[in-house]
Amino acid sequence: MFLNLGKIMLLIVITLSVYAMGSIAFPYLIPPFPTDIDFLAQKPDTLIGKRHYMIAFYIHISSSVIVLAAGLTQFSKTLMFRYPIWHRNIGKAYVFTVLSLSGPSGFIMAFYGSGGAAAQWAFLLQALGWWYFTYMAYVTVLKKDLVKHGEYILRSYAMAFSAITLRVATYLVSSYKFAYDLRCADEANSLLCYPNFYITEAWLSWILNLILAEILILAGLIHYYFPGLKKNKD
Repeated sequence: MFLNLGKIMLLIVITLSVYAMGSIAFPYLIPPFPTDIDFLAQKPDTLIGKRHYMIAFYIHISSSVIVLAAGLTQFSKTLMFRYPIWHRNIGKAYVFTVLSLSGPSGFIMAFYGSGGAAAQWAFLLQALGWWYFTYMAYVTVLKKDLVKHGEYILRSYAMAFSAITLRVATYLVSSYKFAYDLRCADEANSLLCYPNFYITEAWLSWILNLILAEILILAGLIHYYFPGLKKNKD
């Protein structure tokens, strides 16, 4: 009972997160494609004027919503075993989108991340890790190593979900500063303000997700889907 309740709660949280990400991305995609809102409003005009950056940005925000939604379905045991064709086709769409669209566009954007080199390195490693885990998920399923495949796809989705983790952290800290009237001009609050906080969340948004994924793997989550199966020996 408690396991089922936990699964339902997790499904609700992830579904709402996907919806929230879609709500963030949607305004940018409505003609005339505004650049004076939210994320882009914080970027200098010189960067907005770079064609390759803007192409990467629009590819990233639109494809990432698809990735979050498609990836969510891959953890449905019902879809996996009752409708395996749907599971495989959606999985292929997830892998293709990450490897050819979301991952590469995120890698390009990482070079221009706010917060300087410290934050940019965090985003670069995140993009590379996301691409690698997704690629390995594809390779291992071709080898019919379902246990390794499950582990890699969980790591991949943890990296994808870092976009939500980052925004949740930003919202919580912003709410905390507002509630207690904390001013960034005060040196005592510097860790909660830009650039220190942005650099911190740039790293932790994916590292914490990856740690959670590893904990779930060690706890035997993959064997919930494939009881009795073992990893293939390389």
